[in-house]
Amino acid sequence: MADPRGFLKTRERELPPRRPVPIRLMDWREVYDPTSGETLQRQAGRCMDCGIPFCHNGCPLGNLIPEWNDLTWRGDWREAIERLHATNNFPEFTGKLCPAPCETACVLGINQPAVTIKQVEATIIEQAFENGWVTPLPPERLTGKTVAVIGSGPAGLATAQQLTRAGHTVAVYERADKIGGLLRYGIPEFKMEKKHLDRRLAQMEAEGTRMRPGVDVGVDVTGQQLRDRYDAIVLAVGATAPRDLPMPGRELGGILQAMEFLPPANRVAVGETVEGQVVATDKDVVIIGGGDTGADCLGTSLRHGARSVTQLEIMPRPTEERPSGQPWPTYPMLYRVSSAHEEGGERVYAVSTQEFLGDEDGNVRALRLVEVEFADGRFTPVEGSEREIPAQLVLLAMGFTGPEQGSLVEQLGVELDGRGNVVRDDSYMSTVPGVFVAGDAGRGQSLIVWAIAEGRSAAAGVDAWLSGSTTLPRPIPPTARPVVV
Repeated sequence: MADPRGFLKTRERELPPRRPVPIRLMDWREVYDPTSGETLQRQAGRCMDCGIPFCHNGCPLGNLIPEWNDLTWRGDWREAIERLHATNNFPEFTGKLCPAPCETACVLGINQPAVTIKQVEATIIEQAFENGWVTPLPPERLTGKTVAVIGSGPAGLATAQQLTRAGHTVAVYERADKIGGLLRYGIPEFKMEKKHLDRRLAQMEAEGTRMRPGVDVGVDVTGQQLRDRYDAIVLAVGATAPRDLPMPGRELGGILQAMEFLPPANRVAVGETVEGQVVATDKDVVIIGGGDTGADCLGTSLRHGARSVTQLEIMPRPTEERPSGQPWPTYPMLYRVSSAHEEGGERVYAVSTQEFLGDEDGNVRALRLVEVEFADGRFTPVEGSEREIPAQLVLLAMGFTGPEQGSLVEQLGVELDGRGNVVRDDSYMSTVPGVFVAGDAGRGQSLIVWAIAEGRSAAAGVDAWLSGSTTLPRPIPPTARPVVV
């Protein structure tokens, strides 16, 4: 453990300062300033001798959180990154993008602010890169087996790195022109600058992983061709089929899915040119959906110079304290203020869109809303609460329904469950022998930390199938869900 009295001497939770809002709205850089080593060590020292570290319950990766908190407090950064990499291939991704269910399960969080686990994790990996401790780990020998990983998000990359290090020859296929999936084109630069992704990809390529961007599997190469070429296939295509809102007026111009808006904006933010990009400049923007994707649309719209931004959520406003029905150490639904929410815009809760209203040119001009009450498992409109709000750009950020169903799924012949996810067994193999699935394509839309955990677990299943046994770690079974205590 760290300082035995740390949680008594330092009772306040200290996070890195965010850059001033007027300044950060002028660029696309990450919003946080670096944390001093002294502050971080003091925060790591708050990790207590809790007996049973329930932070492990919150983290599907099984991160050795108390161990690297202790090492951080002692200033042993080299050993801390060894502990961190033992369970997490990409702590720089989770340290910036994960909502930190480990922190809501922190024992200290019962009656004090939780340990800043996520910030400790992010700083450990930055120290490691700065000091040159993140080096390629190529296999000592090759097995002669080949694996195709389809999709280069966190699940696909975790699967590929694990299998490459096990000695298999792995190729990662990505239909976009660059590797990274939604890590590259779905996550705005102000949440994670892509230099963090690129340096990790450089390590993977040095280890022997082969990257195949710009290949749309199912179109440019068929599923059968991959099966003929590789000994195993891993589907890590994510859950990218967006949830739509089939209301009157949906056909109007200016109504976009979030993933029609964010990727072009993210490309332009890093210096690329996108023909026909839709921007929010001088527009009243309405975002339907109150989750992280909606917040990404909010921050992006504000940087474009939107006239106003309104984010709509059908659920009532969450409480600021943990609800009684979501006791520690479960992940509670709380009212949270992200960096994007801090920058501007209005959040409106307990409303439902009734109609999109258009102008004479066939473009959206407004939304008709109604307030709703939630009772007996359904939303009921509040009589007399209808109103209109102006909107020249509407962004649908209501989540995803599962993997895209098309040529690839059909060509491989994998079975889907009732929710459209690819069916798999305890080894992450689909109903087609030799075809495995990892991440959101198998479990549905979820968190980045679950994607990495599933990628590591699927890699163990693939390795065992190819080699007869495996020494790769298997953090979670495919049916695992957060444990409710």
